[in-house]
Amino acid sequence: MKKKTVRRKATPRTRSAGAKAAQSGLRKTWEQAVARVIDAEARVQKQVRALLQRSKIGTRDAATMLKDVRALVERERKKGLKQLEGRLAALQSRVRTERKSAAKAIEAAVQGALARFNIPSRQEVHELTRKVNELTRKIDSTRR
Repeated sequence: MKKKTVRRKATPRTRSAGAKAAQSGLRKTWEQAVARVIDAEARVQKQVRALLQRSKIGTRDAATMLKDVRALVERERKKGLKQLEGRLAALQSRVRTERKSAAKAIEAAVQGALARFNIPSRQEVHELTRKVNELTRKIDSTRR
């Protein structure tokens, strides 16, 4: 006896698994970048403190330098975030167009397979049903 296979319909959850994976990957990359920037800032602070001890620079000058470094880091972080958002938007747009293109290609392949096996499409069946109903109404009206 041949085992009957059951196809599951694609649900929004299964269709968005790839999107969730991409989002997770982007988030992980972003978090790693932020962690590296924080680490770099900490190293700069350590170097500034060492410079203070060696150069006998005043604490006000050091505070000003640290403030400048923090401002620079913040600007770079915002710039990186804008670039990331722009790239993500471009990626989402491309995914939408590729999805549409793939859907059209699949539809064409299915229509070709149906035509090769001489199986009518839903649209053809619907059109024939409509015509049969119309003819039935005409026949009924002529009988009366």
